[in-house]
Amino acid sequence: MKHNFITIEGNIGAGKTTLANLLSQKLNARLILEEFADNPFLPKFYENPAQYAFPLELFFMAERYKQQKDLVHTKELFQPVTVSDYLFTKCLLFAKVNLPQEEFRLYQKLFDIMHQQLVFPDILIYLHAPVSKLQQNIKKRNRQFEQSIPDEYLFNIQETYTNYIKQHNIKTLFIDASNADFSGNEAHLKVVMDALEHDYENGQHYFTLP
Repeated sequence: MKHNFITIEGNIGAGKTTLANLLSQKLNARLILEEFADNPFLPKFYENPAQYAFPLELFFMAERYKQQKDLVHTKELFQPVTVSDYLFTKCLLFAKVNLPQEEFRLYQKLFDIMHQQLVFPDILIYLHAPVSKLQQNIKKRNRQFEQSIPDEYLFNIQETYTNYIKQHNIKTLFIDASNADFSGNEAHLKVVMDALEHDYENGQHYFTLP
């Protein structure tokens, strides 16, 4: 395997966790999944974003930092590859959308202190799907607090992700996930597995699914 630390990213409902689980099985990799269900502010945020955005983002950042910090300090002899369903920079991207300027500046200072202590992934897999597809997936997984997410919010998150990836020239497998069914269509998963067998220059490398 060319890549020891693989991170999967994408908008809400893009299929990150599904793909992370499947890749970890195929690669016999250590798996890091975001523990969103433990965040007590998440349902409250969707009801009242202005009031709960800052504690929501702080909680997420603290939890992600703990998970990623553990990765730095532990090495798995029999599982040298690690797959994660989030990039730590996700903290900053969501905070940029959710927080007012003054709170965001404070948040960014905390983020910068934490981020420099962590390992950056060898490669990023970014799942890009249209908002209509994201909404279908969100409805299908039926988390009650997500059912009224507006399209505009998903557009903002999408734009923030893609701008970040392009501006920072990150080594990215940019996958069109418009029709993705990684758990039900073996050919879709094979595209990702085959792509991971190669090394890449920094920048975006585009893939479509059959």
